[in-house]
Amino acid sequence: MHHITSTLDKHILRIQLTRPEKKNALTPAMYDRLREAIERADADPDIRVITLSGSGDSFCAGNDLNSFLSEPGSDSAARFIHAIAAAQAPIVAAVNGVAVGVGVTMLLHCDLVYAAADAKFNFAFIDLGLLPEAGSTYLLPRMLGYGRAAELLMLGDSFSAETARDCGIVNAVVVADELEALAWSKARQLAAKPPQALRQTKMLLRRGGRQAVEETIRLELEMIGERLVSDEARGIMQAFFERRAQKR
Repeated sequence: MHHITSTLDKHILRIQLTRPEKKNALTPAMYDRLREAIERADADPDIRVITLSGSGDSFCAGNDLNSFLSEPGSDSAARFIHAIAAAQAPIVAAVNGVAVGVGVTMLLHCDLVYAAADAKFNFAFIDLGLLPEAGSTYLLPRMLGYGRAAELLMLGDSFSAETARDCGIVNAVVVADELEALAWSKARQLAAKPPQALRQTKMLLRRGGRQAVEETIRLELEMIGERLVSDEARGIMQAFFERRAQKR
């Protein structure tokens, strides 16, 4: 199963991660479907806006660690990251529950992000022996300043939806029951705008750092590839699975 659903509704492509039993952790097949959906939107002038959401009690728990260990050479994640960073259509994200790792860094490439009040965010990279990705090592210092970005990326502590809003990762925080309605209303508002002007405005907003973001993404992915086959990272992930097996 691909665990991604996409439906076109009044010029809005609604993409949802549908692997709730694994907190929507991403596999290579899911990355491929996400990338294909984004590329479809960019190629179709009838699609004016993309919405991105998770199912169940989570937005996205990051990468599926089983896939990381079994398919370290897969480039599905890399292709998705390049696609969302280059997306022409505006993206509206609704974040409920847990957003971890790439579940947070992908939000840096969304245009409007709304979160439930009980959402929890975590850049859980270093503790796994891995590195931040999706251009986050370029984008976050420019959004927050070096010290705040280092705190989030290096310490890897969980932070609240309110903190995410204060950091500029999230536009607004609402009670969970209102999240979907808010995100959908904003998506509809965008979809009612002149579509070419909307896409060109997004291009202008992001053009200043586009080359640097692309270069950072390539460097991050190159270094992550090295980390994935390192004894340090593989040992940490193996220990994680052993601890989880012992708890069962």
